[in-house]
Amino acid sequence: MSKVKKKRNTFKYNVDRKKLHCQEKKKMAPRIKCDQIRNAWDEKKSVAINLAEMGLAADPNKALPITKNMGQASKEKNKFVKKPHVIEEINALASLSSRTTMGVSIDMKQFVTYMVENYGEDCKAMARDEKNYYQKTPKQILRKIKFFRQHYPKEYEALLSSQMQQ
Repeated sequence: MSKVKKKRNTFKYNVDRKKLHCQEKKKMAPRIKCDQIRNAWDEKKSVAINLAEMGLAADPNKALPITKNMGQASKEKNKFVKKPHVIEEINALASLSSRTTMGVSIDMKQFVTYMVENYGEDCKAMARDEKNYYQKTPKQILRKIKFFRQHYPKEYEALLSSQMQQ
């Protein structure tokens, strides 16, 4: 039997070690999702100092310590906030309404318009229709109609008025 030859470790001269170290450091750093904090962040400073300059707390226990006399006003330390715009931007962003609405698909819109045009409010007849491919029950169809009515009230009223005229 022949011996297994070991490959010698060779030094790679064409690799920039300093650049590799910096790239690894960037990968290890956490990704800050908040745009305001990310833009105001200083890589050369520590986390606690960065947050203190923005007016944020790194440790909530130190920011609002629990004392024996909680009823009395506690003396706050004078904080030196260098970047107050960060808190203002975060508060402005938080005050905006973040209501997400679900859209109505085109297929559902066509299904509901077809059913309302042909049957009006009769959900039992809608359930027996041949266009009801997925065999929705009357309650499921009624739920779809209510959802459509909630998102498109003008179109729904136009459907009902055209159905009444016929």
